[in-house]
Amino acid sequence: MELLVVIGIIAILVSIATVSYNSAQVRTRDSRRRGDLTAMRDALEQYYAATSFVYPTTCSDASGYVKGTWPTDPGTYTYTQTCTATTYCICVQMEASVGGNSSDNICTWTAGGGYYCVANQQ
Repeated sequence: MELLVVIGIIAILVSIATVSYNSAQVRTRDSRRRGDLTAMRDALEQYYAATSFVYPTTCSDASGYVKGTWPTDPGTYTYTQTCTATTYCICVQMEASVGGNSSDNICTWTAGGGYYCVANQQ
């Protein structure tokens, strides 16, 4: 009987640890997404300054200004990238569905939205 109680307690602790581990992974991937988009924004702004104030028409053309390679999503989502000579907007859906700054993937700014976006600063 005591052995059954111990096994039950261990099972409960394992299930709690599994849930905590999964939510920590989600938060980590969302944090990486925010960092990736910040790095992309910085690269695009450096490209803008270096090319007589014109953005690339393909966002990844600014990859020379990113340390390493052009970022890709750490999970199963994709970065929505729209670049023109005068503007850019890069968004990704947040896995936790909160903590973003946009309600969609076209830079519609909303605090606590399900997407995180960066756009041109000029």
